[in-house]
Amino acid sequence: MTDTVLPLSPGALTEADLDPTLDLVEAINRLRREKNAVILAHYYQEGEIQDLADFVGDSLDLSRKAAATTADMIVFCGVRFMGEVAKILSPSKIVVIPDAEAGCSLEESCRPEPFAAFRAKHPDHVAVTYINCSADIKALSDVIVTSSNAEVIVNSLPLDKPILFAPDRHLGAFIAKKTGREMTLWPGSCIIHEQFSEKELVKLKTRHPQALVAAHPECPETVLRHADYIGSTKGILEYVVKTDNQEFIIATEPHIIHQMTKAAPGKTFIPAPFAEGECASCADCPFMAKNTLEKIYLAMANAGPAIEVPEDLRIKALKPLERMLELSASVPMGGSSNAQ
Repeated sequence: MTDTVLPLSPGALTEADLDPTLDLVEAINRLRREKNAVILAHYYQEGEIQDLADFVGDSLDLSRKAAATTADMIVFCGVRFMGEVAKILSPSKIVVIPDAEAGCSLEESCRPEPFAAFRAKHPDHVAVTYINCSADIKALSDVIVTSSNAEVIVNSLPLDKPILFAPDRHLGAFIAKKTGREMTLWPGSCIIHEQFSEKELVKLKTRHPQALVAAHPECPETVLRHADYIGSTKGILEYVVKTDNQEFIIATEPHIIHQMTKAAPGKTFIPAPFAEGECASCADCPFMAKNTLEKIYLAMANAGPAIEVPEDLRIKALKPLERMLELSASVPMGGSSNAQ
């Protein structure tokens, strides 16, 4: 798999170099002005990072922001594949990520050589690929989707074309059920959504009989069958804000609750449980958690870790991403802009 993260230059600042009295928010804001930088953050980031960002959203909205920005530097607070998407869509921009090791279990589950072989076994199929994958996999795909636009895009494909869906088997199965399309699924899954427990969810619902369940389609079907609403992070956020109910169980990475409490402060949001006896923070994505204010400041100061996608790979990966943006033009923009 292509390594798209450039090594830091010799003499780059490290956390050991930071003055412990440094006001990180003030320092980041100063660098944002000096470098004409925009800070993009996913809903799964820590609340303090969401509050610092210029824009907070899901993968589709962040992709749109990355494509449209006039900033010179994009600071992507998420995981590596998100930074790659920004660089593919905006090649003239400097794209930095706070931590080079912030990967994704779905990305790791789908490597280029096995995926190329998977495609070769089904030459007549359309390869519909979830955005949670590497630039190499995008380059081998026909169209990229997110959980916000997958149903719209699959419904736009010719009925006589069979479909391959990768890398998340749960999202693929959910979209197949919603659209009635037959799909051959890659056997990948998210290490967080895979672990939500149906047994513990049922017990939690018994203790909170008025709570509605909102779940992300990366969850297994055993969990989704108990959901009152299934949708993307953006969709879940909009659902809990607009629905009159006052109590919700949230079956996705729990940092989205930060935006929920800001948008609907009088409502109660309960994270969905893992197996009995597991820690309360086990549903926190360990890759998203690698990003910190210290690392954001250093990434801006060092202009790295920076994403660089080889041009031949970028051009190949750009085509299915542009097709995604074209086919999902009808999907409304979401996310939250923060005034600085």
